[in-house]
Parts: sequence; structure tokens; C-alpha cells
Amino acid sequence: MTTQAKYKRVLLKLTGEIFGGEGKRGLDFPSFGRISRYIHEMKQKLEIEIAIVVGGGNLFRAREIAEYPVDRSTADYIGMLGTVMNALALQEELERFGETTRVMSSVNIQSVCEPFVKRKAVRHLEKGRIVILAGGTGNPFFTTDSAAALKAAELNCNILLKASNTDGVYDSDPIKNKNAKLYRELSYQEALEKGLTVMDNTAFALCQNAKIPIVVFNVENLENIEKIIAGEEIGTIVTNI
Repeated sequence: MTTQAKYKRVLLKLTGEIFGGEGKRGLDFPSFGRISRYIHEMKQKLEIEIAIVVGGGNLFRAREIAEYPVDRSTADYIGMLGTVMNALALQEELERFGETTRVMSSVNIQSVCEPFVKRKAVRHLEKGRIVILAGGTGNPFFTTDSAAALKAAELNCNILLKASNTDGVYDSDPIKNKNAKLYRELSYQEALEKGLTVMDNTAFALCQNAKIPIVVFNVENLENIEKIIAGEEIGTIVTNI
């Protein structure tokens, strides 16, 4: 039985920490398996086209060595390679559940994944394959959130789903401030002017220009993904209000 989807083509941004298990570090294959099973079942139910941008924070974060004399570009490239590792592990688990996938990377590693080419990626989506996007933007000094916004625009996605460890976008850090206010709806301009850091400014600006709504939601409950795609109001939506 299928559920009516409000959004046909979806870009899902998954933070690397979701792949690290309880410690949020390393490659925890039970975590990959849990997420893959859910995505497989959801895709069958909703009959959507889905592209996934993976982060690499479970393996490496450049900011964690900010005080050490490592060139920033080099650190960012190391992080990009971490996203390729996550993409390959996610591919392995998704295909174990019967999905057909393609890993496409903005960093050329032809022996393990395809280079990202827009027309090929769109064709994969049209054929029902899950496209896993690795390597960030392929350039240092950009985050995987920027990569998610860029790929959502290139692939003409109807929505960008940003998985978070909070219930949405707050006016301050809800972990540090118990009185932090949760926004249910924001404009791109408000997000930029208020300096809300749940996504970087480049990502907000790219989605604003492409008119792609962003929904920031709590990924601890994976069912939130299906609910959002079906049209339920979950988390915070950022649009051209």
C-alpha cells in the first residue's frame, strides 16, 4: 500500500554522526543497517525519488583540529574522503535490502564510485535508483550542508530535508538554553539575518535562489522523514514566506 507523497524528488542530508552508533564515531554497521531498512521501506511506500548527501563527522571534522597546524584545505579534503567511506557503507546496506543505488562523488575516485554528472544523476533517479552523493562540493571551505543545497538545486529536488539532533531551528542552542524558542516557520532572509547556524549561510542562500524549501527535523525518530514527505508539519520549514 502506497502513501501519497507531497514531494516527488527529495534530497535527504544525513549528518555523519548518525552512522557512528551511540558514540557517534567510526563506522557502526548496525546504524547503517537501521537507516537503510527504514529508507528502503519508506521509498517503497511513498514511491519517491531520493538522493542522499552524507556528512563525514563520524570519521573526521576539520574544526576538531583547528588549533593544530594542518592546512585547512588538506583537512577539508580528508573530510571529503570520510564522506565517501560513509557513502560506500550506506550503499552496501541499502543494496542488502534490495535497493539499486549509485554512489556519485564530487571528488574523483573512479575505482569505487561514479563522478558526479548531473544528467547521469537525474537519469538514475528517474530509473528509481537511490543516488548517494559523497565528496561534499568537491572544494575545500564548503560544508556538506552547502553540498546538499547545491545538489538539491542541480537535481531539481522539491525539498531538502536536513536531519538534525534537535527538533528544528531554535533562536539559541537548546542544549545550553532550556528556554530556547523553536521556530516552526522561517524565511530564508530571516535565517540569514538572525545568523541561525543549523545550516551555513551558503546553503540557505542557494536554496533561497532555487526556491527549494528546507525542513530541519529531529532524525532520532526516523519516521519524521516519511511524515514530512507526506506533508505533515514536522520541525522547522524555511521557505520564501
